[in-house]
Amino acid sequence: MDPKANLVGKAGLEQIQIVLHRRSRGKKRLKQAILAITFLAFSWLAMQGVHELGHVLGALLTGGRPDKVYLHPLIISATAVFPNPHPVMVLWSGPILGTLIPLGAACLAYALKWPGAYLYRFFAGFCAVMNGIYIGAGPFFPIGDTESLRAYGCPLWAMLLFGLPSLMLGLYLWNNQGPHFGLGKAKGQVDTGATITSSCLLVTLVIAELIANAW
Repeated sequence: MDPKANLVGKAGLEQIQIVLHRRSRGKKRLKQAILAITFLAFSWLAMQGVHELGHVLGALLTGGRPDKVYLHPLIISATAVFPNPHPVMVLWSGPILGTLIPLGAACLAYALKWPGAYLYRFFAGFCAVMNGIYIGAGPFFPIGDTESLRAYGCPLWAMLLFGLPSLMLGLYLWNNQGPHFGLGKAKGQVDTGATITSSCLLVTLVIAELIANAW
């Protein structure tokens, strides 16, 4: 056999292997990007939904009547309550229950060893971080609930007392979760089922909010 032909054959095989490797790496990175983008978007919308659910439950438990819940992919969520005999409790129920409900779901997912339990953990961390920043920044940047809390005379230290621990809890829940999303040692590898699930969750939630907001 011609040695030159053998060398050409090996070079061609190496080129094919390089191309296949690049394609495989590209597919992995694409799945990783889809999972990250869709689950972050889902977490943002779902976090607002759970936050407003907290307001609704707070209103019902204190004798108020939820009049309208505003949820839409392009707006910041809000809940109108009338009558509202205990507005401060209703205001606090949003961030408190909006943090505890996802945390409880994450604990249940790990206790029952549900597939994709790390998604519950990430979402619980996301809710804790967002609610912590939202309320913890209230003394300095009063908007939405924190503006109303200040109007009702809520002490600034109370907002910080909730905000900082909630933020720390969220960061703790996110700790060491990177590999599940293709970071670090995972080198872009993510679960295909998680990517499909995340995409379906986002599409379903967006459609549900668009339909609900139309009424």
